[in-house]
Amino acid sequence: MSWPEVVFESVFAAPSRNGVYKSKEHHGSGVPIVNMGELFAFDRIGEQATSLLQMTDAELEKSGLIDGDLLFGRRSLVEEGAGKCSMVYRPSRLMTFESSIIRVRLDKTVADPEFFFNYFRSPIGRSRVRAIVGGAAVKGIRGSDLKLIKVHLPPINEQIAIRQVVSAYDDLIATNQRRITLLEDAARRLYREWFVQFRFPGHESVLLLDGVPQGWQSGSAFDFVSIMSGGTPKTGMEHFWGGEIPFFTPKDSPDAFYVLGTEKTLTESGLASCNSRLFPKDTVFITARGTVGKIALAQKPMAMNQSCYALAPKQDYDNRFLFLAIQEAVDHFKQVATGGVFNAIIVDTFKIIPFLMPDIWLTRVFGDKVQPIFQQIENLLLQNQNLARARDLLLPKLMSGQLDVSGIPLPDEVAA
Repeated sequence: MSWPEVVFESVFAAPSRNGVYKSKEHHGSGVPIVNMGELFAFDRIGEQATSLLQMTDAELEKSGLIDGDLLFGRRSLVEEGAGKCSMVYRPSRLMTFESSIIRVRLDKTVADPEFFFNYFRSPIGRSRVRAIVGGAAVKGIRGSDLKLIKVHLPPINEQIAIRQVVSAYDDLIATNQRRITLLEDAARRLYREWFVQFRFPGHESVLLLDGVPQGWQSGSAFDFVSIMSGGTPKTGMEHFWGGEIPFFTPKDSPDAFYVLGTEKTLTESGLASCNSRLFPKDTVFITARGTVGKIALAQKPMAMNQSCYALAPKQDYDNRFLFLAIQEAVDHFKQVATGGVFNAIIVDTFKIIPFLMPDIWLTRVFGDKVQPIFQQIENLLLQNQNLARARDLLLPKLMSGQLDVSGIPLPDEVAA
């Protein structure tokens, strides 16, 4: 079975609309305005902090946002950004949207907004939007083209059933992400308690000399951290790419502690041809150019490009201590990054980053203490990766009608 296809405009409750543009003096107060930054960063938009724009009641009547509105990126410097779809989700206040965004408001009697949000993040929906992307330097779509694309239209009850299955995956992913955030905060707080506030086990019997516990060493990060560079194979060698070896670049920098996978992978010959070695699991990576100061642990052995550094203890202290110490110093790294066109961290940067080296045995005690936290974070990230993969495999089949939604087990049932 497959669902019938209709022209997208046939399920609109009102004509699609471009957002508002106002001169600088109207910004800084008023109602929240959704900009391209929010559209790219969030799939669901409603409670995020945004900039403000002065709007009259009449303007809000035309260009306001309500629950379930779909927002499409009208133009972007990168092709994948053009036509990116987000959904307005339970906003608690009046909102508007900027001129680089197209608003689509659906007729909820025949079109479930969340079903169509999922439709446009599935391969089917994305391919149909990509077909109308145009432009050279700036890629974009037009509302006049968007309204004419063909979309699948199941009966409304089927749309809701499909949305509920997909939501079960999304909700479990979101729950895991909240747990990950709490665990990461717990690890950082423990690091600061022991190594910033000096309330480590046995601190009562340790003297402070010039504000530093007796026996600890102070210096720069360069004194205590080995800094290793990466590299990229020569261009034009296709057989160097597409292998089994993850190749870490700043684009792969995660928001969580671990980087699970990378956009590019190398073959064995690709690794042999570049200046990177294969760094082991739990290597600390720091991005050095472009996006500066993103820090991650390799969840599996990885190579890396020249825009990153791999860090390792020079002495036999715990690697999790090193990871959290570098995270604690990240703001300092960003402040002293230098460069003409782009800021960059160079090896000499590590010579001006203060580093306090505790007794090595204490770092090992700390590592044993936080190891279960790191393990839980890794497990939850892997679970989310598997959930997202399963959801993304289901999406195109559900959206097109190839799968009967009534026979799909929910993810918590699978886990049980």
